[in-house]
This record gives sequence, structure tokens and C-alpha cells, in this order.
Amino acid sequence: MKKIETIHDEIIKFIQDYYHNNNLKGAILGISGGKDSAVVAGLFTEALGKENVIGMWLPCHSKEEDYYDAKLLSDFLGIDLIEYDLTNIYDEFVDNIQVDNKFLVDANINIKPRLRMSTLYYHAAMYSKLNNGVYLVPGTSNKCELYVGYFTKGGDNVSDIQVLADLTVDEVINLGEYMGLPKEVIFKTPDDGLSGKSDEDKLGVTYKDIAKVINGEEVEEEIKNKILKLHTNNQHKFNIPTYKK
Repeated sequence: MKKIETIHDEIIKFIQDYYHNNNLKGAILGISGGKDSAVVAGLFTEALGKENVIGMWLPCHSKEEDYYDAKLLSDFLGIDLIEYDLTNIYDEFVDNIQVDNKFLVDANINIKPRLRMSTLYYHAAMYSKLNNGVYLVPGTSNKCELYVGYFTKGGDNVSDIQVLADLTVDEVINLGEYMGLPKEVIFKTPDDGLSGKSDEDKLGVTYKDIAKVINGEEVEEEIKNKILKLHTNNQHKFNIPTYKK
């Protein structure tokens, strides 16, 4: 297994090489107050310089503590943190859909990451024009989330570059520790900031067990089957069937 310092150095070089080879300038990403966006923000700040990284806090019926953690991180990294409140936009969208909302709990939750991603890409295009260079939107999903399809189509799975997609949750935490990021953020219980539940509560399995299944380690049979079912049932999120004549 690679040492975390090696992974860190390889990711920094990966980012720098991609930006250099494609004549790119900066990055703009949502800062949720959690570990994944914190580590991604830290990596891009190291790779590109703090002047070329912009964080966005995009509340939508969000917890106040998440803002404080997002601000803690942005202050630590020295990057700008722009706030754009999506609550009213979300409420108006939902209110104008003439369907009984009790049938739309999951659908309503998925609106939020889609609104956030639209906002990020709008600002990426805007800052690309303002600063005369292309700004990308980095993804923040880790390997465990991706394995079980824990993301929203057209939302948090949309990105221009991925740096955590081959790292398990524990590897992300170790990387955050290695980078010296605030422990309040790195060790925070992961949740989507949308549903009021932790990730593991929603999934019904732990990230440690997901990592074990990915790595071929022993896991209780019932838990293993549940993880494999999540993996299989969410393949439609990865593979778009396309008719070819």
C-alpha cells in the first residue's frame, strides 16, 4: 500500500500536470464543511496557489455549524469563500411543482445538489471570463461513495477533474491529517448536509465495511451482500445505455 505522503505528492503533480498541459488557470468548488471538500480544496490550493482557488458555501436549509466549518477551512487555507444562499430558489422550485410532496422526499433532496452544481458551473464560467483563464470544478466524491453509488445524477457526480475517486474514506482522512487540515473538519461525522441524517445512517452500512469489500477483506455476509446490492443497483448512475445504429 502506498504511503500517504506519496499519494499526496502524486495528486499534486497530477493536478499541476493537467493544468499545465491544458493551459488552465483555477478551480472553484463547493465547501460543505466536511472532510472531502476540505481535502480537495487543500490539494488544489497547494497545487495552484491560494489565489487561484475559490470556495463556495451554498446553503440550502443547511446547518449553521457547517458554515462555521467551511469558514474555518477557507480561513486556514487562505482562499476566498463566496456565499450564495439557494434556500429561496429551492423553496420556490418545490412550491411550484404541483405534486403531493410526501411522494417527493428523495426527489426534493436531489434538487439541492443539482442546484449547487449549476451554481458552481455558472461561477466557474464567470471567473474564467473575469480572470482570463479557465476555472474547473473539481469533484469531491471518494471511492467508498462511488462504489455504492452514493451521489446524485447531475449533481455531485458532475465535475471536471477527480482527485479522491480512488481513495477510501480512511485514506481521505489520513491525507487530511498529513496536510494538517483542521481536525474539526477532517473527523466530522460525514453527512450530506441535506437530509439531516449521517451518510452511514442513510446507507445502512459503514464506510469501513465498504472499504473492506472493495479491498476483498472479510466482512459479515449480510453486510457484504447489502453493500454489493447497493453497488449493483446503482450501476445505472455510471453507465448510460446508448443506442447505436
